[in-house]
Amino acid sequence: MTQELTSPSPAPRAPSTGCDPGWWRDAVIYQVYVRSFADSDGDGIGDLRGARERLPYLKDLGVDAVWLTPFYASPQADGGYDVADYRAVDPLFGTLDDAAELLRRAHELGLRVIVDIVPNHTSDRHPWFRDPELARQRYVFRPGRGAGGELPPNDWESVFGGPAWTRTERGDWYLHLFAPEQPDLNWDDPEVHAEFEAIMRFWLDLGVDGFRVDVAHGMIKAPGLPDIGHGRQAQLIGTQVLPFFDQDGVHDIHRTWRRLLDGHTAAHGTPVIGVAEAWAPTPERLALYVRPDELHQAFNFQFLNAPWQAGALRTVIDASLAATASVGAPTTWVLSNHDVVRHTTRLGGGLDRARAATLLMLALPGSAYLYQGEELGLPEVTDLPDEVRQDPAFFRGRRPGAAAGAGAAAADGGEDTSGQEGFRDGCRVPLPWSGERPPYGFGPGGSWLPQPADWRALTVAAQTGDPGSTLELYRTALALRRRLPGLGDTSMTWESAPEGVLAFRRPGVLCTVNTLGRPLTLPAPGTVLLASAPVTVDGAGAVLPGDSCTWWAI
Repeated sequence: MTQELTSPSPAPRAPSTGCDPGWWRDAVIYQVYVRSFADSDGDGIGDLRGARERLPYLKDLGVDAVWLTPFYASPQADGGYDVADYRAVDPLFGTLDDAAELLRRAHELGLRVIVDIVPNHTSDRHPWFRDPELARQRYVFRPGRGAGGELPPNDWESVFGGPAWTRTERGDWYLHLFAPEQPDLNWDDPEVHAEFEAIMRFWLDLGVDGFRVDVAHGMIKAPGLPDIGHGRQAQLIGTQVLPFFDQDGVHDIHRTWRRLLDGHTAAHGTPVIGVAEAWAPTPERLALYVRPDELHQAFNFQFLNAPWQAGALRTVIDASLAATASVGAPTTWVLSNHDVVRHTTRLGGGLDRARAATLLMLALPGSAYLYQGEELGLPEVTDLPDEVRQDPAFFRGRRPGAAAGAGAAAADGGEDTSGQEGFRDGCRVPLPWSGERPPYGFGPGGSWLPQPADWRALTVAAQTGDPGSTLELYRTALALRRRLPGLGDTSMTWESAPEGVLAFRRPGVLCTVNTLGRPLTLPAPGTVLLASAPVTVDGAGAVLPGDSCTWWAI
């Protein structure tokens, strides 16, 4: 048994329900990476109209909300996370009318919509940065070191590799923790605060239901911009305190935004939320972002990074639940997104392990995030040719003789290894919807990244109605999660289990996870509701396949 069940005018809001005051506490939120979701005009790039046309699919899948990655006006130096105009839609993706129509259609279907806001940096094409005098007020500029100011102001490295500083024609340097085309804003300037509050009001008035705050941990830097003292700093993110991330001052910004969000909620009667993309070295530090007067959710990267081992998973789950419970916030769970290797590949056990991990995630208390295509069991595309890649970290990481900076380049002038590996394109390949060959219904043209020739069995059309497919597993799991109150924002207790197995109880449901690579026989705790792989029940015993998760009615 596997899956059997027993600006334009604002968009109207999603229908109100009795759970609205805390809808986010157990919501399943689906990430749409816009350029790779659905293409309506044949240019090979996904767009807002394509996303709108596919919203019924997401409604049928069973999610509660959609998170859209940036579609704002941008030179696309980093996939739209380099914003030149926060109130305009890039022509690649459509128009402001298209955004409003998407919001209206989503709300008609009962789906909420969260959009990205990018406050740590803008594009270097932003009007502020293009004005030399204004730029030096609203971005982080410093004089260089050395006799003639020829050295960067400190040893900070870009997340994408190389120094985090670029020298200007005037001889001073500007900070960019990501690409040089993404200068960091100076949050000591009150005008920066005022502008982002105005941007948020603009999109709230258009009808969005919240914001995912990109690099929510990054706006404030340590006083004096102190050196770190060693290289390969990107590898330290989320593991230790760094002077450019997770500084206490970011929380004052989030408190201001929470007051803005709560004010809009009070005025319109429908809760809107803020979600932190925050890398913090401990669950306790992460929980600070979701205190009652700050944001509503924060991504739980500790869980995403946990190895597929029962002990390690339990440790992360316990720490995550304890940290968020200490501030009264829900925990979030995520396995894949547009910046990491898809979990079908990353966990190392293929599709069986990925399916089991998904059922584990969806059985935990709190909110879950799904990344487009994981419901199809898509693997990471690991063989993209260099000439089609667009991840800026790929190019910065492979430039010989990178500019000066601690750890910026190999001593022999070889590849720069200080930043991310630069292979994020592999999880961003456009979705396969139907058909026998690329672009698999993605759009009337091709696709901006090539799709594998063997994806025809993974399309939405191929998997729909197949009870053994990963798509139908997700649909069934989400239907059960919605139907069974015990899988909502409720309690969880661990049960005793053999080594390599996790077992925990939710009201009316028991979840067992066999992380071992071999079958295991246990006493059957109840009736199978759903399993990631076929479970054999013989009398009082049940054989759990290796790398599997089972939900039991108890």
